[in-house]
Amino acid sequence: MIARDRFSFADLELWLDENHVTEIECLVPDLTGVARGKILPRKKFTEDRGMRLPEAVVAMGVTGEFPEEGPYYDVIKPTDRDMHLRPDPTTVRIVPWATDPTAQVIHDCYDREGVRVPFAPRSVLRHVCELYAARGWEPVVAPELEFYLVARNTDPDVPLKPPVGRSGRSETSRQAYSIDAVNEFDPLFEDVYAYCEKMELNVDTLIHEVGAGQMEINFFHAHPLGLADEVFLFKRTVREAALRHDMFATFMAKPIAGEPGSAMHVHQSVLATATGLNIFSNPDGSPSREFFWYIGGLQKYIPAAMALFAPYVNSYRRLVRSNAAPINIQWGTDNRTVGIRSPVATAAARRIENRVIGADANPYVALAATLACGYLGMVNQIEPSPECKGDAYLGDFELPRSLGEALTQLREAKELAQALGEDFVTVYTEVKEIEYAEFMKVISPWEREHLLLHV
Repeated sequence: MIARDRFSFADLELWLDENHVTEIECLVPDLTGVARGKILPRKKFTEDRGMRLPEAVVAMGVTGEFPEEGPYYDVIKPTDRDMHLRPDPTTVRIVPWATDPTAQVIHDCYDREGVRVPFAPRSVLRHVCELYAARGWEPVVAPELEFYLVARNTDPDVPLKPPVGRSGRSETSRQAYSIDAVNEFDPLFEDVYAYCEKMELNVDTLIHEVGAGQMEINFFHAHPLGLADEVFLFKRTVREAALRHDMFATFMAKPIAGEPGSAMHVHQSVLATATGLNIFSNPDGSPSREFFWYIGGLQKYIPAAMALFAPYVNSYRRLVRSNAAPINIQWGTDNRTVGIRSPVATAAARRIENRVIGADANPYVALAATLACGYLGMVNQIEPSPECKGDAYLGDFELPRSLGEALTQLREAKELAQALGEDFVTVYTEVKEIEYAEFMKVISPWEREHLLLHV
């Protein structure tokens, strides 16, 4: 049997035949991680082998808005030209909840000259992986993705609450690592695992996290692009499964006041392409220079990358002192109070965990950004600060406190923009400014409660 990561178009057609597929969901991840695209009959998909969409489709904000003037249009021309989308055969998977045999295939975005669209999320991650390849390196990542299960809620003015489980009751207290609390939702997770198995997703363990109704799924380590695809598909899968059990699954960074936020912790290491060995370890098993330089790169560039790791106004509500989320860029060994953690591991498995990234981040963008930070650290030989061996929450905030502040820092980080692509950073920051302006039009209940008659 041919490995999925080696699928050619001929293998793809054979796979579609073997699975009796009659319909194809042609998917393109946009800047927010939403699946855009078209649904095609199998015959048309095979005949056309690609499709076209306006470039702006992958460059919209979460509200569906996009800038109508300014630097955005220096990259996305006002003629609203088409992207030429090419299916990636390695991404084909069955849609397990579809009534008729349906496949989903993720597409890459190109212009009519065959050049990758630089602000498409997959393009950004491919570009960063190519920077590594040019140095003889191969990055390896393993995300840990947190999310909440919540009761159905169709009124955005009503706060979210945990769903009712098999016992007929909702969680009223924190149940970190509780097996029984996970078992409350056995029917849902049986569907999730069944869907993941049919889709051949690389999922590992499921645990109950700290918050009421908060779960975490871990992925096996693999190449960044393939794992970003899997996180993208997994989010879609969990949301669909939850709906079928009369609840919502949300990857908001801070969906419930008073509960911990949801993160996407990313473990990362780097292999030497020639040898397959982990360059974070010396032959004697000690940490290498590259290990420390990588940490130094994360420390220097994470503040500037926060708009990529924490992409919404809600994201910054998660970053609260002593509440299971980092507030600074200190690093330490087996220390969960820091933003950059080095887990206890063998020399071959030595890795660095970025704990800053939120669950709401686009997986392609977040992986590209954290790898770019580490890459710049190794290339520029940036030394880290001394290791933090105590409680990092006792230190100062070292991260932006709002989306507006984060966007300013991202625009000023020229080296990071070069690593990610300047066109991408231009489009991304312009789109996020539109979202931020839309949010600022909303008057919150807190403002009405505390300011109405008191100021």
